[in-house]
Amino acid sequence: MKAAPFAYVRPGRLDDVLGELAGGDGKVLAGGQSLVPVLAMRLGRPGTLVDITAVPELTAAGPEQDGYRIGAAVRQRAVEHDRSARAVPLIGMAMPFVGHRELRSRGTVCGSLAHADPAAELPAVACCAQATVELAGPAGRRRMPAEEFVTGAMTTAAGPEDVVVAVTFPHARPGEGFGFAEIARRHGDFALAGVVTRVRVGDDGAVTEARLTGFGISDRAVTRDVTPLLTEHEDDLRPATAALADEVVDTGGDTHGSTGYRRRLFGVLAARELSRALHRARDRKERS
Repeated sequence: MKAAPFAYVRPGRLDDVLGELAGGDGKVLAGGQSLVPVLAMRLGRPGTLVDITAVPELTAAGPEQDGYRIGAAVRQRAVEHDRSARAVPLIGMAMPFVGHRELRSRGTVCGSLAHADPAAELPAVACCAQATVELAGPAGRRRMPAEEFVTGAMTTAAGPEDVVVAVTFPHARPGEGFGFAEIARRHGDFALAGVVTRVRVGDDGAVTEARLTGFGISDRAVTRDVTPLLTEHEDDLRPATAALADEVVDTGGDTHGSTGYRRRLFGVLAARELSRALHRARDRKERS
């Protein structure tokens, strides 16, 4: 199937991008890896595609005071190769699972967030890492936590006249460890179930904070504070993560896996990646 007819513009300034989006009939185009299939299947019929890749402020990525900032037009592959992105270990852990290298050469980090597929890796990483999404729209600029930005399957808090400007991931701190794992039918596919973990320990090695985000298990990435789970069940996490799976995995079954199968996947991955993140946190603390 071919896309319905549309106009195409490529402004060079953010103000002009917002001008093109005024009226709500436009759609932002950056990498196109999510949007173009939607257009080809005629699931979306925007009047105008607004290409943002010529706007200089959207094409930069690098460390800033608040963390590692990624502009809306920055390719995933560029982030993958950027040494300064290593200050956010979860990005490096997740990126090889995002599609294939050729797709990451065109796809953008912010585009994946804006598409908000519930089985995608990068929205889950952003939620677990407590990243901040920056938006521009008719009312000006605003920032919001990634957890608030993604509101449902393929749905975000961005309005039809808004554009995602950037996302900022906090740098890892001493005493923090991370985990990432997913199960998919084939490498590069969206996850049947996936888990992102972040654990922080104090000077004595005791857990002070633990967060877990599951993806592919609901209509969006689901994040929980699991600090009590680690402090009370560190030596035997599996029963506790199985109980957590019963709570958070609410997606219906499909031809690739039932709800029960996804709960088992989630429970096993959660126990393993929490344990790994804890050991990495203690190692980092000892080296700092």
